[in-house]
Amino acid sequence: MYSGFPLMYGGFSLLYGDIGPKYGAITLLYSGFPEKYGGRYNTVKKSAKRNDRFNQNKQKGSFALTVQKITVVGAGVMGRGIAYVSALAGFSTTLVDVSGVKLEEAITYAKRTSEKGMKLGKVTTEQARNMTANLRTSPVLEEASKTADFIIEAVPEKRDLKKSVMETASANAPDHAILTSNTSTISPTELASYTNRPGQFAVMHFFNPVHRMRLVEMVKGLDTEDETVAAIRSVAEQMGKETVEVNEFPGFVTSRISALVGNEAFLMLQEGVAAAEDIDKAIKLGLNYPMGPLELGDLVGLDARLNNLKYLHETLGEKYRPAPLLEQYVKAGRLGRKSGRGVYDYTEKSELVKK
Repeated sequence: MYSGFPLMYGGFSLLYGDIGPKYGAITLLYSGFPEKYGGRYNTVKKSAKRNDRFNQNKQKGSFALTVQKITVVGAGVMGRGIAYVSALAGFSTTLVDVSGVKLEEAITYAKRTSEKGMKLGKVTTEQARNMTANLRTSPVLEEASKTADFIIEAVPEKRDLKKSVMETASANAPDHAILTSNTSTISPTELASYTNRPGQFAVMHFFNPVHRMRLVEMVKGLDTEDETVAAIRSVAEQMGKETVEVNEFPGFVTSRISALVGNEAFLMLQEGVAAAEDIDKAIKLGLNYPMGPLELGDLVGLDARLNNLKYLHETLGEKYRPAPLLEQYVKAGRLGRKSGRGVYDYTEKSELVKK
């Protein structure tokens, strides 16, 4: 048992129960909640059955939540990466997308990534086998939400789409389930308002490639409960991630910096300051970045980068106005690796071909 959370937050303790972390279960024990908070469920309407169960546990002085089943919504670059690390960590993971093709590609990606991990000695044969057994797919969000303990939304940065996902997931998920979003820019308070449980929602922002990047940004909304953040931190840590807690503000920490650097790189390319390869090389060797900003843009998707910049320009002002060349690339369908061409050309057998 790892304890020591101040009693004012409900005496939080983290327990690994009988099934243990090996099988992907995290048990969170909340004890001695102050009466004025009414437990962790004071912000949502509860069924009579759940009220009875909650009150019985409250009288005993504790309430246990076991995170075993995780649903990831969206099988794009980020969603498939999150689903992979979730399944690899031992969680029973369901990846949801309306596209059967994307779901098939995600399974192929997971197998290929685990095979590469085994060759590098970073993934054991047993871990790879368990990952395959833990990962399943579904085209129906309603069904995938019904048994989930923890839901991670990872669809494109479009408000209407995220709103639809949040409304559907929260309407069908069990009362105890926690909802999160992988958004890199949108307000967690706004996203939480689309659910029926704002206290059980926060942003859980992963980075690409998910299996290699160690950070998760946690961003609370106005009503997010401390216990929700504790649960998100615990899940992230079992996935092998480190966390930072960020106050709500457009772009959080990393997206604001990354958007500025990436946009400036596009402006320099547009102005003819240097070739794309030399801009990336200068940033990598001179500033010790693991990837150049133009390479990174191709990796995350230039359309995603443009959407982020448009939102930050709208909320934070002129310094985030997207470079015209970036907008031109997106209009031309040059979105990066996923489309075969962005700043660089990926259509040949070699991974990256200079223009």
